[in-house]
Amino acid sequence: MGGAQVLRTAETIPIAAPSVSRPRRRKRRGGLQGSEFTWAIAFVIPYAALFLAFVAYPVVYGLWMGRQPSLYAELVSDPHYMRTMINTVLYVGLSVNVMMFLALLLSGFFMRRRWWIKALLPIYILPWALPAVPAYLSFHWMLIGEQGLVDSVLQALFSIDGPIWFNHRWLALGSNIVAYIWKWMPFWTVIFLAGRMAIPQEIYEAADIDGATASRRFVHVTFPLLANVYFVCTLLSTIWTLGDFTGVYFVSGGAPAMSTDVLATLGIRYALDFAQPQLGVAAMLSALPLLIPIVIVLIRKVQTTEVQL
Repeated sequence: MGGAQVLRTAETIPIAAPSVSRPRRRKRRGGLQGSEFTWAIAFVIPYAALFLAFVAYPVVYGLWMGRQPSLYAELVSDPHYMRTMINTVLYVGLSVNVMMFLALLLSGFFMRRRWWIKALLPIYILPWALPAVPAYLSFHWMLIGEQGLVDSVLQALFSIDGPIWFNHRWLALGSNIVAYIWKWMPFWTVIFLAGRMAIPQEIYEAADIDGATASRRFVHVTFPLLANVYFVCTLLSTIWTLGDFTGVYFVSGGAPAMSTDVLATLGIRYALDFAQPQLGVAAMLSALPLLIPIVIVLIRKVQTTEVQL
């Protein structure tokens, strides 16, 4: 009797669990702990310093140099500037739109599975693979006049005296546009080629079953699926072409008599040839009313649309 009572009493007595000391958690900074955070800061500081020194500082200093409204009044009164604005619009507008359209068409050509087309692709992209300066200089020497390749071929094959390309404004400006397209069209062709390869083959097979011709497949299948890529690439190319200096400088050099300059080359002339760096910066900043809307549209397009290649 007494033993049973002792057992019941033992069952009702709570047994204290052994205390286990939990290790204290270290404070986390963005998912990094202790020495990891220190190493992260050590790796970030050099890149941040380079960004501030070579990106942020030049941009801010340039905006400060071109802050005076009198600079833009002086630009407008300069006849070279107004002619340069027309050249820039023609250079950017024709180069970008013709280049993008031809690149889209040529991407379809390189989609064919013939062996000689595959062998032709590496040769086609050589102008883009070459550095810009020797590529444009070679184009310049092909058009230099009687000693140039183009005029020599015209004389040898057709007994025609070719024009002096850089003595006429429109011929020189056209040469700049053609050289720029020749240099950069392979790059955009490869981009569109990658986009075409990402389109499922089943879509083309369904279009063939419906009796669609090659032109209708392009209009109703290929282009709608590549429209977002085409639009974003056009905006990017516009930004790059607007700031392009090497094309005009090394092909025509602004000849004849600065009549084919664009904003990029005119800004350099103001800063170096005429010793007016503030005016040169103001000439480049005058493109901001066109550049800022393009950047805003590009950012919104990338954020709101899923661009797939």
